[in-house]
Amino acid sequence: MAKEALLIVDMSNDFVADNGTLTVGKPAQEVVTYIKDFATKFLAEGNVVVISMDSHQPNDTHFELWPPHNIVGTEGQQLYGDLHEWYQVNKDHENVIYSPKTNYNAFFQTNLAETLRNLGVEKVHIVGVTTDICDFLTVAGADAEGFKTAIHKRGVATFTDLGETMVSHMKLCFHTEIIE
Repeated sequence: MAKEALLIVDMSNDFVADNGTLTVGKPAQEVVTYIKDFATKFLAEGNVVVISMDSHQPNDTHFELWPPHNIVGTEGQQLYGDLHEWYQVNKDHENVIYSPKTNYNAFFQTNLAETLRNLGVEKVHIVGVTTDICDFLTVAGADAEGFKTAIHKRGVATFTDLGETMVSHMKLCFHTEIIE
């Protein structure tokens, strides 16, 4: 039987907390409960939950474009709030995967696609931040790897006014299912 995977993208302290170095702030904080509840449901149904986390070294060239964020091993890279607690309880579950990434796209130069295929995953659900950057490019990456995609509007947020536009582009460009 085909499984589905929930990709929780970049829900770190640096992207979500009020004092995060590249924070989406309140809009991201407002999606935490939805994500946590959906992840719990997903696991209970035998599906896969992936924590896809931006992971940078202190001297990363990425910081020429963005302020330093999600530096490996820092509190800023840790999952935010209730999601951190959820992960601590569930991290040893066989269907919970932590997948670091150094690019906006969770599939770029990672073994995520192979891991998901080996688990029988055919469809990827995306939640997290930011709708118009990492979520969009992760949907593109999933599509390029042959996965069906879904975006959960109640589970994504961004710090720009492009969220709705990018969700529409996901549907248009990648035939992504939009879940209200």
